[in-house]
Amino acid sequence: MSFIPTTGPAVFHAAEPPRQGVVEFTGARSVRLPITAALPVLAKAHKDQAVHPSVALLAGAAHLGLRLVADGRFEPHPTQPWWQVAPLGDADRDRVEQLARARAYGDLDPAGAEGVVRKVLEAVVDAMPRRPPTRPVAVPDYTDRLSDRIQRLKQVAAGDDRPQLVSLSLRVEADEDELYAGELRVVPQVHAESNATHVADAAELWLESGVGAGHGFGDRARTHATLALRQAADAWPVLDRLLELRVPDRITLGSDEVTDLLEHGLADLHAVGVDVHWPRELGRDLTSRAVLDRSRKKGPSPDAPLQTGMLGAADLFAFRWQVSLHGDPLTEDEMARLAAAASPVVRLRDSWVVVDPEVAKRARKRLIRTVKPAQAVAAALTGVVEVEETPDVEVVVGASLLKVRDQLRAAATREPVPVPAGLAATLRDYQRQGLTWLAELTGLGLGACLADDMGLGKTVTLIALHLHRAEERRAAGEACGATLVVCPASLLGNWEAEIHRFAPGVPVRRFHGGTRSLQGLARAPQEPGQEPGQEPDHEAEPALLDDEALTDPATEGGFVLTTYGTLRNDAETLARIDWDLVVADEAQHVKNARSSTAKALRSVGSRARVALTGTPVENDLTELWAILDWVIPGLLGSRLAFRRAWAAPIEAGVDPEITQRFADLISPFLMRRRKSDPGIAPELPPKTETDHLLGLTREQAVLYESFVRDRMERIERSEPEARRGLVLAMLTGLKQICNHPAHFLKQTNPTLVGRSEKIDLLDELLGTVLAEDGAALIFTQYVAMARLLELHLTRAGLPHQFLHGGTPVAEREAMVRRFQAGPEDPDSVPVFLLSLKAGGTGLNLTRADHVIHLDRWWNPAVEEQATDRAYRIGQTRPVQVHRMITEGTVEQRIAALLERKRGLADSVLAGGEAALTELSNDELRDLVTLR
Repeated sequence: MSFIPTTGPAVFHAAEPPRQGVVEFTGARSVRLPITAALPVLAKAHKDQAVHPSVALLAGAAHLGLRLVADGRFEPHPTQPWWQVAPLGDADRDRVEQLARARAYGDLDPAGAEGVVRKVLEAVVDAMPRRPPTRPVAVPDYTDRLSDRIQRLKQVAAGDDRPQLVSLSLRVEADEDELYAGELRVVPQVHAESNATHVADAAELWLESGVGAGHGFGDRARTHATLALRQAADAWPVLDRLLELRVPDRITLGSDEVTDLLEHGLADLHAVGVDVHWPRELGRDLTSRAVLDRSRKKGPSPDAPLQTGMLGAADLFAFRWQVSLHGDPLTEDEMARLAAAASPVVRLRDSWVVVDPEVAKRARKRLIRTVKPAQAVAAALTGVVEVEETPDVEVVVGASLLKVRDQLRAAATREPVPVPAGLAATLRDYQRQGLTWLAELTGLGLGACLADDMGLGKTVTLIALHLHRAEERRAAGEACGATLVVCPASLLGNWEAEIHRFAPGVPVRRFHGGTRSLQGLARAPQEPGQEPGQEPDHEAEPALLDDEALTDPATEGGFVLTTYGTLRNDAETLARIDWDLVVADEAQHVKNARSSTAKALRSVGSRARVALTGTPVENDLTELWAILDWVIPGLLGSRLAFRRAWAAPIEAGVDPEITQRFADLISPFLMRRRKSDPGIAPELPPKTETDHLLGLTREQAVLYESFVRDRMERIERSEPEARRGLVLAMLTGLKQICNHPAHFLKQTNPTLVGRSEKIDLLDELLGTVLAEDGAALIFTQYVAMARLLELHLTRAGLPHQFLHGGTPVAEREAMVRRFQAGPEDPDSVPVFLLSLKAGGTGLNLTRADHVIHLDRWWNPAVEEQATDRAYRIGQTRPVQVHRMITEGTVEQRIAALLERKRGLADSVLAGGEAALTELSNDELRDLVTLR
C-alpha cells in the first residue's frame, strides 16, 4: 500500500451503515478507500511520524476502534442492521478526549476532532465483524456472552505461539476440460506474516481450529484472513463470491472473469499486496513488441537495406506488433489463431497459454501506424515508441533501418572524407571530423545542427561541405545546386569575405536590399495547390526572378546570402528556388517556432538543412526542439508531445534514463564542441575570468531599498495575471539601480562619476588596458546604459564606438574593421561598446584582450557567446573577462544561480528570468532584499 499518499491530507466520509464509510487520501493524487481497505494503511501510518496531521488523527481513531473490537466493546444497534460502539466507560471516554486534544490541527479544534474520532469508531466496529446482525438480540445478554468468549480466547492465546497475523494470495488451478472451456479456479491461501513459507489454503482455517489444527495457524488467523479477503474483494469485486461462502475455499472464473482478471484484477490486487500464483503448465510468457520496418504498401521489400540518400520525404515506414512466445516470434498462422481465439486461454505449440487481452488485441490489429523517415529514425535510435498513450514500448528495428542507424551513430567517428579540391584552407582535425559528419547526414537526406563554440570555424566547415556536395554531384553527372545561407545582417560581409577567401571562384551573391535578384537559379518544382510561404511585404522592393535565366550555368552551384529580415519579406520568392542546401546561421534566431521568421524559414525547401549556432539552448529545451524540428522535421514529434515526453521530465531531473535516451536520440544530429575540449584549439591562449564584487553608493542603496519595498507591496496585492509583469519590471529596475542611479532615473546629461562603483571600476580597467596598448569590449544588455557610458567616455576623451540593434549593416562592418585595425592605424578605436543582443553573436573581434560585462544576463551561455567575440581562433593574447556584480543585491543572487546553471548540460538549462516570476512572494522577497 506504499502508493497511498499519507503525507497529504485525509478526510473521513461517514455513511449509513457505518461500515460503508470511506477514507479519502489526497496529495499528488486522490485515493478513496472503504474503511476495511483503509485500516491496513492507517495501521502503518499510526507508527509514522511524517504523516499529515489529518492522517495521524484518523490512524489514532482506527487504532482505538480496533482495540474496542478486540475487547468486545461493541453491540447490535437496537433498531438498525449494524453494529455500534458499546457504552464507553470513563477510561475509554478519556482516551477519546485525549486523542482529540492531541491530534487537533489547523481549523479543526478538539471538539471537532472528537466528532471525527467517534465517527471512525462507529465505522470500525461495524466493519470488523464478518456479518451485520440479522435478528434482534438482547443487548445486555449479547454483550456478556461476547465478553466471556473473548476472555476465554485471550486465555488460550496467552500460551499459543502459532502465527496469528496472515497475508493473502490467490492460487490459480485448472483441469484440461476447464482449459478447453476457458475457465480457471481461484483458491485463496494464507501466509504467516512472520514466515511467508508457512502457507495453507484459507479454507483450512474454517475447517480446523484449536492447538492441534494441521494448518499450524492460531485461532485469530481466521479473523485476519477475513479482513484480507474483504480488502482483496474491494480491490477486485469478483472475489465477493468467496465472502458469500460459509467456507471460502474456491471459486471458478468464466472466460469474461478471466479476461477481467488479466486486464484489471492483477494490477488492482497487486496494489493491495495480494499476489496471484499461476501453475507451471499454464504459460504466461506471451509478449508483444513493436517492429519498425519499411511499409509494405510501397517500395522494395522490407528486408532490403536502405542505401545512402534513400531517406526521402516520400518514404514510409510502419510500426507493427510482433507477438512472441518465450521470446520466439509467432508465425503468421499462430498470429491468426491467436487473433481468432474467443477464450483468454489458448493452446499454442502443444502448451496452454494465458493471453493478456492487450496482447490479443495487438494480434488482431497488427498495424500500429505508418510514419515518415524522421519518426522512424527517432524510434530506431531510442529503441522505444509511444503507442496509444503508452510510453516506452520496446521497438525492434527491421533490416531496412539497421544500416541507417549504424551510419548515424558512427558518422562523427568514421574515416574523414577527402578535403574538397576547391577549398583554399587547411582544415583542422576536428573541422574535418565536422565536415565528414555533415556530409554523412546530408547525404542520407537528413539535416544537422553544428553547435560548436563561436570561433571554432563553423563557416569554413560549411563552405567545405558545399564544395564536397558539389564534387559528388559532378562525379555523378548531376547539376550542382545552390546553397542558401540565412544569417543576421551583421554577418553578410563576413560570409561573403570567407567564401571568397576559402572557395575562390565559387559564385556568391547577396539577396538583400532593394535590387535583390535570384536570376540564374533553378526553380523548385511546385506541387499543385502548394503554399510556398507567407505573402511578401509589398512595401519592400520586389525581388527579381527572370524565368528565361533560371538555368544560367554561371551561378549554378554557388552561394546566395540573405538575412532573416529579408527572408520574412520574401519567403515566397526564395521558396521558388530548387536549393541544394539551406543553412541557418546563428540559428537561435528561429528558436521560437511560432515566430514569422521561423515560419518563413520552414517554407523554403531544400535537399538538406544545416543549422549553425553556438547556443542551441538559451533558456529551455523547447528552443532546441525548434531548431532540430526545422533541421529534421518530425524527429522530436510535435512541440506539445516534446514538452510532455522529453523537456518536462529532463528539466525536472526526475529520471536520468530519460536524459540518456534523449541524448541517444539527438547526438547523431547535434555536434557540440567547446574550445576547452581536449585537442580542439590547443593554440588558444589562456582565459582568466574575474568576478568583481562592488558595493552600492548611498544613493543606490536608498533607491534600491525603497524600490523593493514599493514593488513588493504592489506584487503582494496584485492579481495573478498582472503579477508576472510586475515581477519582471521590478527585476529590471533593480538591475538598472545596480548599474547607475542615472540609468534608473532616466536622467539626461547627468553627473556620472562618484555615483556608481561600476563606473569607477570601468575607468580603472580601461586605464590599465589602454596603457598596455590593449583593447576592450564592454557589454551591457541595456542600450540606455550604453548611451550613458558613451557620454562618460566622451567626457574622459577616450576613443570609442557603440554597436546596437539599430546600427546599419555597412556601418557595423566598418566598426569591426576600425576595431580590428590595431594601434598602428590612426583611425583605430580600442574601446568597443556593444549591446549584448546585437553584438553578442557573429562578430570577430580578436583584437580585444579584455571583455567587460557591466551587468549580468540571465543565461551564462549568452554571456559566454559574447565573450567568444574575442576568445576565438585567431586570438594570440591572453583574454581577461571581467564581470561586475554588486554585493548583497539581486545581481549577486543571480550570479549564484548562473554558476549552478553552468554545471548543467547544454540541453538542460533552467527557465531564466521568466522562471523567477514563478517564485512565491517570500522567495521573491528573499531574492531581492538588500543585504
